[in-house]
Amino acid sequence: MYEAKYSGRNQFELYHTEMHRNESKKMIMENNLRRALERNEIYLVYHPVMDANTNEIVSVEALVRWKQKQLGVIPPSEFIPLAEESGLIIPISEWIIQKACEDLKMIHLHGKPKLRMSINISAIHFNQENFVKSIDDIIQKTNVNPNYIDFELTESMIMPKANESVDKLVKLKQLGIKLSIDDFGTGYSSLSYLNRFPLDILKIDKSFIGGLLDYKEDCSIVEAIITMAHRLHLKVIAEGVENKKQYEFLKKENCDYIQGFYFSKPIPFHKLMTFFESWDQEFIK
Repeated sequence: MYEAKYSGRNQFELYHTEMHRNESKKMIMENNLRRALERNEIYLVYHPVMDANTNEIVSVEALVRWKQKQLGVIPPSEFIPLAEESGLIIPISEWIIQKACEDLKMIHLHGKPKLRMSINISAIHFNQENFVKSIDDIIQKTNVNPNYIDFELTESMIMPKANESVDKLVKLKQLGIKLSIDDFGTGYSSLSYLNRFPLDILKIDKSFIGGLLDYKEDCSIVEAIITMAHRLHLKVIAEGVENKKQYEFLKKENCDYIQGFYFSKPIPFHKLMTFFESWDQEFIK
């Protein structure tokens, strides 16, 4: 019945054993996810972002991971939708933001006072009435400088309730937080929000970066995004950069920031300071 409803009106589904198997796995995952925070199974890794002009590491993006004792490492693509469906995304999101702020505070105290922290925001969390207050409370609790925090949002998150989104984004800006649009180019076709919303950064979706060497159309799209963003006084991050040719193309097109496996994979916090100390700017040239 649920499968039929999920597929739309006037549908029918035939039962098969795989349905039961998938549902059982889902229930086991959800039960374990409910206790994941108290069991310290949820943790963060950090993906560095490089300034394309100076080759300095200027920011890190906080990425959530889950390692369950029996199930092993469960990818975010599996447990984040489950967390959203079950409502667990709210406490998990608040934990992510607080932990990222605590780690940023530690990074600042240990020799990297200008490093920025980028945090992905869940649409469900963003749409909560007390979202801005919860962020302010976390900032006060962790005593972190909000001027070094970037929130990554998606086009599909802020567009459906544009007026409410503008109000929240303005309040976040008043706290000192910078705002970026993640996966730019894959959501709404309207570009009107670029002027309406108080944004700072566009993050080009990695699907365009992956096609730079094979498709002229992707090259043209990336060039256009960078040019448009700069005309609107926005910075640009290219994610998913995996080789030198992609990096050189983006540098030639004056992309501001680079992120990808070409120079670093996501790093656990305990290895982050060592990475900063050993980072060789000449290696990337």
